[in-house]
Amino acid sequence: MKYSRLTKEQFEELHQEFINFLATQSITADEWANLKANKPELAETELDVFSDLIWEGVLNKAEYLEHISPQHMYLFRLGEEKMHAIVINLKNDVDITTKEGYNWLRENLMDENVEFLQADKDYTDDKNLDKFKMIEQGAAITKGDLYKYFDKLIN
Repeated sequence: MKYSRLTKEQFEELHQEFINFLATQSITADEWANLKANKPELAETELDVFSDLIWEGVLNKAEYLEHISPQHMYLFRLGEEKMHAIVINLKNDVDITTKEGYNWLRENLMDENVEFLQADKDYTDDKNLDKFKMIEQGAAITKGDLYKYFDKLIN
């Protein structure tokens, strides 16, 4: 498996897509029940293959990622050739993961304790795996509103 298996909740959300996936493999509902009961390792393989297909689709469509920790905000635009990062570092003890801390940042963007950095980063040979690793480390796929706001502010 290239990525990670979907959670039980994700499989429930994607129930119809999973049925369609099994149908493309010519696996009926009865055959699926039989596989789970008598060949669980084969059923596990099907779950893994489906999970990877879903992840590939999601990662192909992802355009922005963000990862916010107490003193850092990492905002990424996922381009075709490379990703562009905007990083906001706080040099004080304000926690931007709280409402109060985030409001402080909004009101004090030009404060000497707020540092803006930018960089481009090339992908490895597997662009989607690069994105997935960032998600595993805590990044979330977004619509890019924060990225666009700060990009306009500093460029």
